[in-house]
Amino acid sequence: MDDTLTRLDLILAERKAAAPESSYVASLHAKGLNKILEKVGEEATEVILAARDTADSGDADPLVNEVADLWFHTLVMLSHLDLDHTAVIKVLNTRLGLSGLAEKAARKGHNAASSNA
Repeated sequence: MDDTLTRLDLILAERKAAAPESSYVASLHAKGLNKILEKVGEEATEVILAARDTADSGDADPLVNEVADLWFHTLVMLSHLDLDHTAVIKVLNTRLGLSGLAEKAARKGHNAASSNA
C-alpha cells in the first residue's frame, strides 16, 4: 500500500504545479486550501452516510469507494500544505502496539505540555 501512496504523492506533486484547466487536482490547488478542506469535509460526510448504508444493506462497495475518495482528497490537502503520506505513516507507526487509550492519554499530555510552552 505504501507504494501506492508514494505513487499518488508523486502524481499529486506533479499536478499541483500544472495548469488548473489540465486536471481536477490542479484546479483544486488553484482554488486554494479552503476549497480542498471543503472537499475533505464533503467526502467525510459521504463516508459516514455510506457506512450507515453498509450497516443496513451489507454492501461494502460504496463505503470502500467513499473511503478512497476521502483518502484521495486528504492526500490533496497534504500536498497543498507541502506534506505527503510519509508524515502520517510515521505517526501511525509510532502508535503500533499502543492501546488506543494509552496513545490518547500520551497525546493529551503532549498537547498540554505544548500549550504550556
